Amino acid sequence: MSAFCRHLRLLGVALAVVLAAVLATPALFAPSALAGDDDQVGTFLTPFPDNDVYQVSVFGDDFAPGLLKGLDAAFGTDARLNIQQQVTPIAGIAIPNFDAKIAGLEKAIASQSFNIAVVMTGQEDRISIKGEDGKRLPIGSEAWMIEYTRRVDRLMRVFKTRNAAVYWVGLPNLARSDANDLAQRINDVIRERAYLNGYKYIDAYQGFTDENGAYSAYGPDLEGAIRLLRLRDGVNFTDPGNRKLAHFVEKELRPDLIQAKTNRNIPLLGAEAEQDKINPGNAVKTPAPSSPVAEGKGSAPPVVRARGLSGTSASSTTDGSGDQKQDDGKIVLRVVGGNGREETQTIQIVRPAIPASVVALMARREASGQRGDMLVDQIAGGITLMSSISPSGNRDRGRLSPTQAPYFRLLVKGERLQPKPGRADDLTWPPKPDTTSDAKPAEPQPRG
Repeated sequence: MSAFCRHLRLLGVALAVVLAAVLATPALFAPSALAGDDDQVGTFLTPFPDNDVYQVSVFGDDFAPGLLKGLDAAFGTDARLNIQQQVTPIAGIAIPNFDAKIAGLEKAIASQSFNIAVVMTGQEDRISIKGEDGKRLPIGSEAWMIEYTRRVDRLMRVFKTRNAAVYWVGLPNLARSDANDLAQRINDVIRERAYLNGYKYIDAYQGFTDENGAYSAYGPDLEGAIRLLRLRDGVNFTDPGNRKLAHFVEKELRPDLIQAKTNRNIPLLGAEAEQDKINPGNAVKTPAPSSPVAEGKGSAPPVVRARGLSGTSASSTTDGSGDQKQDDGKIVLRVVGGNGREETQTIQIVRPAIPASVVALMARREASGQRGDMLVDQIAGGITLMSSISPSGNRDRGRLSPTQAPYFRLLVKGERLQPKPGRADDLTWPPKPDTTSDAKPAEPQPRG
């Protein structure tokens, strides 16, 4: 038992050393260490599309042409997007010879160049599926759902070859009750497989229901007017319905476009060619005269010193430009192996070089201790300005998360906000006295 305890103590010491090494290595958390050329951080869309224009392609069955018209109406004047005017057809998922037709779809996708794919299918899937034994699987049965799930996953993996952002639109509510029940089960499958494949699922079901959650051919359009949104077949959409259908894609796509543009300003996020394109002067690493790392201005350039993890003392030196050079290290762990003998293991710790601009920025933020929002803007000459502002009042006051903001709770989640006393939406009776008014009741006049 004592040997076992001694082994646990040695293992705990080893883990503590590794944790301390990681915490003592700030360069590991630099943007250059977190993002590669093809793996962008914190954005669903690539921040660097070719020619700064996102190519958008629409895929699907009979729903897709109407969805394409709605997307054209939503993004027709947006110079950031180039929407292909031809739909790539997907005949269906429950159709015969599905695997053979998927091979043809793979060739069609390989011949296209797109950054964003919008997919909507399922209209033609309310049919029985032929199983491997040649027998027909009843619509909606457990065997039917298993085979349908396999086919949905197979279809989604086709888009993996293009490394594009995929927005997968679910089925809307349908007029027939049996078809509507099947549509909800299909949406459950699509939602699950989209999440597992890293795609965004667009819910189009709740947006076309009435106040009771049932099917209705009429409903409010984007301006709030009651319009005919569905055709007489109880499945397809009218032109206002297609515009509203595209609105649910628009709600997800526009924030992703803004986030992708914001991430272009993160230092060292893209490759050198991409950084030169958005910041042409960034290659010159001479600090500005007002910079803390400029020669002869203020204090000396900040130099990060660390103790060598292998047991020796080391320091990260800088040259005249203020850049911190690469300083790798290693740690040696001694553990007791399964055979009872002491063994040594070496772990390499990578500390890449840090540019002077990043060192100066982090030094200013650590020294000032300010908490606030970072503002980033570009001026002429390819120069990027970065600053931060702090809210007035209590600096340590935390901000609400986006999901707790009043507009999100009211307009997105549909919650009823608690009315404030005296406000127009306060319908309590009897009304509460207005404690915010400075008016005082008139004093009674003496009788003369």
